[in-house]
Formats: sequence, C-alpha cells, structure tokens
Amino acid sequence: MEMVTELYIELQYINYEEVWHMSFYGKYMEYRGFDFDGFFNGVKDLDIQKALNKECIDEMDYLALLSPVAEKCLEQMAVKAQQLTFWNFGKVIFLFTPLYLSNYCTNKCVYCGFNVTNDIKRSKLTLAEVEQEAEAISRTGIRHILILTGESRKESPVSYIKECVYVLKKYFSSISIEVYPLEEQEYAELVKAGVDGFTMFQEVYNEELYPQLHMGGPKSNYCYRLDAPERACRAYMRTVNIGSLLGLDEWRRESFFTGLHADYLQGNYPDIEISVSFPRIRPSAGCFKPKYQVTDKNLVQAMLALRIFMPRVGITLSTRENAKLRDNLIGLGVTKMSAGSSTAVGGYSNKNKSEGQFDISDERSVEEIKQLIRSKGYQPVFKDWQQI
Repeated sequence: MEMVTELYIELQYINYEEVWHMSFYGKYMEYRGFDFDGFFNGVKDLDIQKALNKECIDEMDYLALLSPVAEKCLEQMAVKAQQLTFWNFGKVIFLFTPLYLSNYCTNKCVYCGFNVTNDIKRSKLTLAEVEQEAEAISRTGIRHILILTGESRKESPVSYIKECVYVLKKYFSSISIEVYPLEEQEYAELVKAGVDGFTMFQEVYNEELYPQLHMGGPKSNYCYRLDAPERACRAYMRTVNIGSLLGLDEWRRESFFTGLHADYLQGNYPDIEISVSFPRIRPSAGCFKPKYQVTDKNLVQAMLALRIFMPRVGITLSTRENAKLRDNLIGLGVTKMSAGSSTAVGGYSNKNKSEGQFDISDERSVEEIKQLIRSKGYQPVFKDWQQI
C-alpha cells in the first residue's frame, strides 16, 4: 500500500510538471527567481540602442526597454511604437463601454471596492434593468460592450450571464465578459450564447505576494486564475485581454510578466486576438493604499516597450486614466479605449445606482471622446465585428 501511495504521488508530481510546461505557469517559473535588480543595474545605453535598431526584439531586449536606463530614450521608443501601431492597426481607435451586472462578491481582495467585507450597497440587475442599461448605452453609438460582475457564482451564475447576453445581443455587435474564472466548457457555452471577448487581470503576477492581497475567496487560487485566459482561448473566444493591476508590485517586473503572458498566448493561439490593459489602482471603498507608485511616465514606458516587443498586440486604455493622459497617448500604441464609463451597477439608467468598484478619472461622454479622437487625426470605430 505504501509503495502504491508513493507511486501515485510521483505520478501526480510528473503530471503537475507536465501542466507547467503546457501552460504559462511554466514560463513564469523560468523567471520567478530572476535577479531583476541585477539585470537593470547592468543595462547600458548601448543595449537600448541595439534593441531599438532591431526589427524584432527578444525577451531580454523587452526587459531592457523596461529598465530605468531606457527612460532616457522614451522619445525614440515613442517614434518606433507609433510606426509599429500604424503599420499593424492603421489610424483607428476602437471604442467600448463597460456594463456592471452585479457587485456581489465572495472575495477579500484588499484593493477592491467589491471586497465582501466592505459595507457597500450590493445590487444585481434584473433582465429588465439590463435592457434599460443596454438602451441607454446604445443611444451613445457604442456597439462593443464589456459586461462585468463581482466574483459570486451564487449571485451571478453562468446561466444568469447567458440570459443577460441574450438581452444584450439585440443592442450590441460584440459582447465581452470580465467575470470570475470559468471552466473551458463554460466559456464555450458563453461563446455559443453570443460572447466573443474575454478580459481578466491576474492583478499581480508575483506568486509570493498574491496571497497577501487575496485574503480569502475563490480568487485566492493563483494558478486557476492564471490559466483562465488560456481556457478562454481554447474555447475559441475571438478576443482575449489580460493585464496586471499596476501598483500592487514593482511595475517593471509586473509589466514584464504581463508581456510574457501575452506573447505566450499569441504564440500558442495565433487565431485569437490578444490584447493587454495597463490599469493603475484607483481610489475605492476600503481606502487601500498601494505600496508602489506608478507615474504617468512609468505607464507610458510600459506601453511603449510592449508595443515594440509585440507589434500586433492590442493595447487598451480605460477611463481609470485622466483625460489629459488619454489624449496624449492616442497614437503611441493604444488601439482601444473605453468611453462614457460607469463602474456602478445601474450606472447608466438607474438613479439609485450602487457604489462603483473604483473611481472613474476620465468622465467625458462618448461623443466627447469621439470628437477628441478625430481631432488627433484618428478614426473612432464603434463596430468592427458582427456575430453571424
């Protein structure tokens, strides 16, 4: 019996090793103990110039472009990033709006306004209210929508999300989800129902720090969340968007792992449109204070470095960022922007809306964003996809 038990444990270990090599976690493990500070201290000006002169850069070039030394070359990086974006995407900015269906949550994420321990008004849209919200958003011209829920399977089961999708299909040509991690079969069910896009932030890639920020609830399972984007790819989502929440850990390392993750997905699922978001922590219920500060300059460097590393990746910029910064980032790598956003349940049509997940910074209307994009010589795109 003891021999059988030992053999079972050995087989389990082998299978787990195989899983590592079959998922992004294997790539993460290659750099988990990497001496980032030592690497950055060794980067020279010549290393940055060599990277910028290459047609395609590798992982170490990408990391060099994230280094403090590269800050002196942001203008050169911006020129190259602008060229690459134009060649691969043209002069267009895709617009979408987020729609919160529910803010019930079972997690204890210390940085999130939806934290189950926060004393906030909890609510969930009825299907009639979903239709009211859809009508209000669609009147702005938006045809791409991102639906979000708190992480509660009880309050927002897959069946409820599907029912909402059936309502929303009447108003929008593209429906993306940002919900709790699902099984591959569940993602496939939602694709069949009409969902074509997926967004999920790992929040923080630092596996040692992760449990300190996620004190309880299903989100505390690091690897299950890490592998969710790949499950969505296998379920044939048309678009998959990932990112880390900047401010939870040192931004250069987190940006590097985000880029590696996006590169892994793009390399293994070439038919899926991969994109990356760079959200920074915003004020919310709970009054969490981030340990790490991420300046506008830091954010710009992260975006430029990613564009040079991955010329074909989409880059999303949300209304977390202020209007002036968003204006200036058009043309420097961004391909998609949210507009007219609310992070509250019922935020578009209900006067008794709930408290938002976090504070919006750019509160301009969809029309104002549209005019801004045109003033920059770009074309706002409301619809680039239609379910058949």
